[in-house]
Amino acid sequence: MPSTNQTNALLGYPADARLLIINTDDFGMSHSINEAVIETIRHGAASSCTLMVPCPWALHAMRLLRENPDISFGVHLTAVSEAIYYRWGPVTSKEKVPSLVDEAGYFYSEPRIPEFLAQVNLAELELEFRAQIETVLAAGLKPTHIDSHCGIHTRDEAVFEMTFGLAREYGLAMRVGPPPLIEKIKRQGLPVLDYELLDSYEVETGDKPGFYFRALRQLPPGLSEWAIHPSLTTGELKAIGNNWPVRQADYQFLMSPETQEIIKEEGIIILNYKPLQAVWQTQVV
Repeated sequence: MPSTNQTNALLGYPADARLLIINTDDFGMSHSINEAVIETIRHGAASSCTLMVPCPWALHAMRLLRENPDISFGVHLTAVSEAIYYRWGPVTSKEKVPSLVDEAGYFYSEPRIPEFLAQVNLAELELEFRAQIETVLAAGLKPTHIDSHCGIHTRDEAVFEMTFGLAREYGLAMRVGPPPLIEKIKRQGLPVLDYELLDSYEVETGDKPGFYFRALRQLPPGLSEWAIHPSLTTGELKAIGNNWPVRQADYQFLMSPETQEIIKEEGIIILNYKPLQAVWQTQVV
């Protein structure tokens, strides 16, 4: 089994270095989220973001990325639309990807992911994922990696292999969260997380800052990643759904001076996906 310091070595860090990617997911979902993502990267603890190309505010997000070309970002491959009254669908013509849309013509909702995966046409999903990446490239932007909304690329073996193929084809790194898949990628000699992805939606909102502060102090050697979902707290955000306290707490954590202080005290090295991408581009698999 590959060692937990394999990624450290591939990235040029000592075995005991504590590396952390703090990625802000869902860039492009709404204006409130877009503003928070830029603010938490520029003035907070976030190190990168991932863009949801099919969402209503993706064009605004891409404009912000052009205005901030030093920001590291990835493509948040999207095939799920979870909000009840705020929905999106494929960037590809629906006639070309009928297995990706529900009865109303949108992506399937999160509770219906098993149903979606059971009937999806893999070639259609690849066509849509490819179109999302190509949309970003056509906008003159240079992503560093890919991941997926609701982790859809890690929930099915065939979808995972297809997405991995796209990462290799486009010269992008890829987020891999579940431990069995982490080990699979490590065996190919590629830098990847050493531990299961921490998703902020799985953290209780009541003591969220305290949880994060403890997690920072207890961060183990190797590469970890936290998928954080910040937003400004606005009427827009609250209208999207009742999970807005998750995003409010995430924003407060990322902007807290205590967060930066703990990172400095603990000697944690904050990364984005650029150094991983550099190795993924040169490593022959």
